[in-house]
Amino acid sequence: QHFADLSLPWLSLKGHEALPESIPSAPGTLPHFMQEPDDAYIIKSNPIALRCKAMPAMQIFFKCNGEWVHQNEHVSEESMDESTGLKVREVFINVTRQQVEDFHGPEDYWCQCVAWSHLGTSKSRKASVRIAYLRKNFEQDPQGKEVPIEGMIVLHCRPPEGVPAAEVEWLKNEEPIDSNQDENIDTRADHNLIIRQARLSDSGNYTCMAANIVAKRRSMSATVVVYVNGGWSSWTEWSNCNVRCGRGWQKRSRTCTNPAPLNGGAFCEGMSVQKITCTSLCPVDGSWEVWSEWSVCSPECEHLRIRECTAPPPRNGGKICEGFSQESENCTEGLCIQDKKPLHEIKPQSIENASDIALYSGLGAAVIAVAVLVVGITLYRRSQSEYGVDVIDSSALTGGFQTFNFKTVRQGNSLLLNSSMQPDLTVSRTYSGPICLQDPMDKELMTESSLFNPLSDIKVKVQSSFMVSLGVTERAEYHGKAHSGTFPHGNNRGFTTIHARNKTTYIQNLSSLSTRSELRTTGIFGHLGGRLVMPNTGVSLLIPHGAIPEESSWEVYLTISQGESSLQPEGTEVLLGPEVTCGPPDVTVTTPFALTIPHCAEVNAEHWNIHLKKRTQQGKWEEVMSMEEETTSCYCLLDPYACHILLDSFGTYALAGEPISDCAIKQLKVAAFGCMSCNSLDYNLRVYCMDNTPCAFQEVVSGERHQGGQLLEEPKLLHFKGNTFSLQISVLDIPPFLWRIKPFTACQEVPFSRVWRSNRQPLHCAFSLERYTPATTQLSCKICVRQVKGHERILQIQTSILENERETVALFAREDGSFPAQAGPKAFKIPRSIRQRICATFDAPNAKGKDWQMLAQKNSINRNLSYFATQSSPSAVILDLWEARHQHDGDLDSLACALEEIGRTHSKISNITETQIEETDFSYSRQNGL
Repeated sequence: QHFADLSLPWLSLKGHEALPESIPSAPGTLPHFMQEPDDAYIIKSNPIALRCKAMPAMQIFFKCNGEWVHQNEHVSEESMDESTGLKVREVFINVTRQQVEDFHGPEDYWCQCVAWSHLGTSKSRKASVRIAYLRKNFEQDPQGKEVPIEGMIVLHCRPPEGVPAAEVEWLKNEEPIDSNQDENIDTRADHNLIIRQARLSDSGNYTCMAANIVAKRRSMSATVVVYVNGGWSSWTEWSNCNVRCGRGWQKRSRTCTNPAPLNGGAFCEGMSVQKITCTSLCPVDGSWEVWSEWSVCSPECEHLRIRECTAPPPRNGGKICEGFSQESENCTEGLCIQDKKPLHEIKPQSIENASDIALYSGLGAAVIAVAVLVVGITLYRRSQSEYGVDVIDSSALTGGFQTFNFKTVRQGNSLLLNSSMQPDLTVSRTYSGPICLQDPMDKELMTESSLFNPLSDIKVKVQSSFMVSLGVTERAEYHGKAHSGTFPHGNNRGFTTIHARNKTTYIQNLSSLSTRSELRTTGIFGHLGGRLVMPNTGVSLLIPHGAIPEESSWEVYLTISQGESSLQPEGTEVLLGPEVTCGPPDVTVTTPFALTIPHCAEVNAEHWNIHLKKRTQQGKWEEVMSMEEETTSCYCLLDPYACHILLDSFGTYALAGEPISDCAIKQLKVAAFGCMSCNSLDYNLRVYCMDNTPCAFQEVVSGERHQGGQLLEEPKLLHFKGNTFSLQISVLDIPPFLWRIKPFTACQEVPFSRVWRSNRQPLHCAFSLERYTPATTQLSCKICVRQVKGHERILQIQTSILENERETVALFAREDGSFPAQAGPKAFKIPRSIRQRICATFDAPNAKGKDWQMLAQKNSINRNLSYFATQSSPSAVILDLWEARHQHDGDLDSLACALEEIGRTHSKISNITETQIEETDFSYSRQNGL
């Protein structure tokens, strides 16, 4: 601020006179502050000093709260700046606590410097003076917590009010916490302490420390406890039955050590010990029957008598009878003479020879009688045969109950006991009552004759696992010709004729049955390609047009292995479908063929890691690819219930899945079968839990038909989680005054591992029910199948047990109207001319990219497109995959819509008339759903 030339009046100022705002000065420079007063805090009763330093300055005074400070309260020092020669003045004043407390203004107590030079005055910044303090009590103390391991810990702290504001520091067990050294701890969020994932080491006493220039304050200590909830270990193996003979129990146990509960964590829920009933067969010692009558006296003067060890016979390791089975003695009291000697002097050898002659004579007569009986039975059975079919039911070996012809009550599945859909039988046999057979030679399984016309141009061989299990090595053959409209559709299920060897061969081979069996079908295909289907299994093989060289034809086969698989999953892997073999293995196709294998996994990449595996010539299994893998060697497309695989070589393939989490789900099919037992008052319920694949269900149905069982209710789908929890099967709501269930059988529990790996041996539980009186003809109950901490399904059973109300379920029922083998254009849903136009259109490059990629995208093929890029015609391979996926529905409308969305065609393929199509067999395709 500039002033005129005036005198210096402040030299005579007194304490209460006002200082001028400006003074006269000579030419020069304005004062420049080298040090300005800083904000200060008065601690307790100690005054503080405010300093000010300016150059050049003739005089410096302080102004506080708008009023000049008296000259006597200033302490001033003067010096000369050697570099500039200008005068430097430094002034300071003291401010007391009383001065600050006595000030009552709208703002804090403040002071400011004013410096004078010859040119004018300069003002410094305002410095505030406050009384420092820190209250004793925290506004919020941290509170103790109990948190599970890996949980989040948040401790809140609001320090006491203070000037200046207090800074917060956290202590754990009286030791400072440094959040910079532990990334799991954060202390920056509004004085709070945050531990992101609690560890056992984080348990302790936590204290919040608040401090400023006046004092320090400590909060109340907060105790943090990190606890661990207990977890069950795996179940031990079942113990041996506690009794050697009769009914007892066996148990298994587990411990709450995985992990063990710590720091007050919850103990494991559930039982630590499980018991189930068991039955050990008791040994029975053999005992003699009574002696027979003495035989007539022989010329050798002796008679015999015999006895047998059959009252009872020894079994289950019991002792055989002690003593002799025959006895002989003289019948003339020694009066008979032989060779001029008394009988009692005859040597024992003569007696033994006579005994042998009698024995051999009896055996010879028995052999002749048996031979005559066998010849008579054979001639009788040949004269009575109406089918040319002879198959033995294994339940006859145990005297099981076999039913043959049933009436129907309601509509529905043709497999159901109460279904009103009668099978189209050309012949039948009816028995008026239950048959309990003790001799397998007297028991036959009635099968229906073939419903199909002979096929002349396609020769198909089907070998059934049912026949193999009987020790029959011959294959059933049937021939057919694909005539439009002659094959049954929908619910009209077909049957194949089964040829078996005689029962004598079956009995001889019973002890040497193979543990592995297979279903097999074959077909002859040429350059036009075709489709090979294994009925009722979900397995099929599509051979595209051009895959087989011209002027060549191959006998292609498709087999499904049953029984124990040669693929032993590693670690936590499980088989998700059947083991399928296609061949012949020594040929090479020019275009990839499509193999369809059913699976039972609920497809979710977050829960399953699914692999395709192939068996080498050495019998070992190797991984071909993972479903999420990008490869050009083959392609796998997972649908909800089947996997479609594009391959270049034949061989044996299987799908294996590795669960990634406990949420991995296997889809199980739950089915209930029932039949009467030899005791007319007993009824047997059998509940099956099998993989939700058609081949697994067909195997169960075939086995039940072999035992005389009938499907009682539509099968239900059960989602079985891979969470290690067991499966419980129970029978509920049994009419109390009509039926009773055998003790200890109303509820059965199956270990998790037995269910999770049940793809080769379908799990089943048997329940035995008993009627109070023969007048009870209706059975009503519920079957509950549930996984512990999982899903459950209820089967409502409502059936009649009267023998004349049952019908036989076919052993081999076709799942659709397709032939097992179809060759040429009739095997494909898309007519040949339409297919060629699509390939010509979409294989050509486009300015926006290859059009076949859009075709793939519209058909939900979004992964591993590099595989199609390596093919000579990517569109043709995409259409082959479409054919494999739509072999049952043949939904050409969806394909036409996809083409229209791309904008390359504007007409629906399904509306093309037969006159527009060059293939003569398109009319056959339309009749099959196109």
